[in-house]
Amino acid sequence: MDEDTAALTAQGLSLYYGTFCAVRDVDLVVRRQHITAIIGPSGCGKSTLLRSFNRMNDFVPGARAEGKILVSGQNILDPSIDAVDLRRRIGMVFQKPNPFPKSIYENVAWGARAHGFQGDLDELVEQSLRQAVLWEDVKDGLHESALSLDGGEQQRLCIARALAVEPEIILMDEPCSALDPIATLKIEALMRELAVEYTMIIVTHNMQQAARVSDECAMMMMDEQRAGRVIETGPTKVIFTRPHDPRTEDYVTGRFG
Repeated sequence: MDEDTAALTAQGLSLYYGTFCAVRDVDLVVRRQHITAIIGPSGCGKSTLLRSFNRMNDFVPGARAEGKILVSGQNILDPSIDAVDLRRRIGMVFQKPNPFPKSIYENVAWGARAHGFQGDLDELVEQSLRQAVLWEDVKDGLHESALSLDGGEQQRLCIARALAVEPEIILMDEPCSALDPIATLKIEALMRELAVEYTMIIVTHNMQQAARVSDECAMMMMDEQRAGRVIETGPTKVIFTRPHDPRTEDYVTGRFG
């Protein structure tokens, strides 16, 4: 895969909490404008791996990384990289919706304003909310508290907030696990729409969701030292119908995990 096709490449990536190796020796290529799902049993390091892609693990005392994560030819683990700007370029949507205790408008405008946006904020807020398929629901209440929205609307607001700073990649850590089935389907439909323009990496325990929304999958398992490893990657259809590793087949068919 050439650099024009790859949005993010991990090379020999290992992640540690103190002396404990949580993720070991990961090689992974994430394709541009595709949805890549990271799947595997609980505790195998999926979220730790995901959070390394915008250096959210920097906030964990004792956390460190070895190897490389290349984005636009740069190793984002290099100490010279501005982590704040990196998190603008690689946005994050968390498991539980986490809107700021501010108005709907301010939730979307906050990040853009913090990064020095000089354009029309009203236009940016509307555009971001439209991209998140939330505009029609909130356009008459932009200055009401974001906390007044229901769970699914709050999660779409968090997606709009991430979009407003014009990221290259969007990370999603179990974005639907706190939502009901109807809200989940709306988020999944939104993810497919956004994949036309954005590269997305999601962590999910829901195999049906991974099969529905992702283009590529990376299967993780723990080794004998309880470190997470990527044991297989490939197109989602192949991973779910003709996986090479029997452990992958056992997991996606529900025989374990």
